[in-house]
Amino acid sequence: MISSYCPPLIVKKIFSESIWNTSNNKILLTFDDGPAESTTPNIIGLLKKNNIRAAFFCVGENIQKYPGLAKQLINEGNLIANHTMKHKLITKISNDEAEMEIKSFNNLLKKKFDYDVNYFRPPHGRFNFKTNGLLKKQNLKCVMWSLLAHDYENNIKKVKHGIDKYLRRNSIIVFHDNLKSNSIIEESINYTIEVAANKGFEFGEPEDCLK
Repeated sequence: MISSYCPPLIVKKIFSESIWNTSNNKILLTFDDGPAESTTPNIIGLLKKNNIRAAFFCVGENIQKYPGLAKQLINEGNLIANHTMKHKLITKISNDEAEMEIKSFNNLLKKKFDYDVNYFRPPHGRFNFKTNGLLKKQNLKCVMWSLLAHDYENNIKKVKHGIDKYLRRNSIIVFHDNLKSNSIIEESINYTIEVAANKGFEFGEPEDCLK
């Protein structure tokens, strides 16, 4: 797990095939682990209110539980990406099982929504050199981040510190769409929007940010 707010430069250089920043100097909001009944509706409403689209790195089992929320994300113009089927650490399982975790998610989205998945983020940010080969087989790009918000620690002061110090115009920010961040996620998003506006930064469309 990349535990600091920002990944070390050496890691970004070694794994240069992954996407760490936006390509258009606009901020991209991303949300991991959903959809979730407790958080996704509020996130959708807040994004819609501010005319922002985001990338949601969803877990396949959660999409099976809440297909209506996944469909709503798509209908609102957000991007759905692969966060594996069962949120397993792909570095701790066999290549065959890891491939199934990734492939099953893509098949689910195609079957249920006729949706083609193009992007992937490994659970807990853990990946290795074998990951690139698995993703190439599925025609997926690995999207990491430049700013980890630490919202899952349920500490709004820590979130605000990270946004204040590390937000850049080409940031890919990770928030979480789950119970861990439930009590602070709306304040976290609102604060990010406020700081970005004060700095003259813009939010981009997911697909444009990841080209």
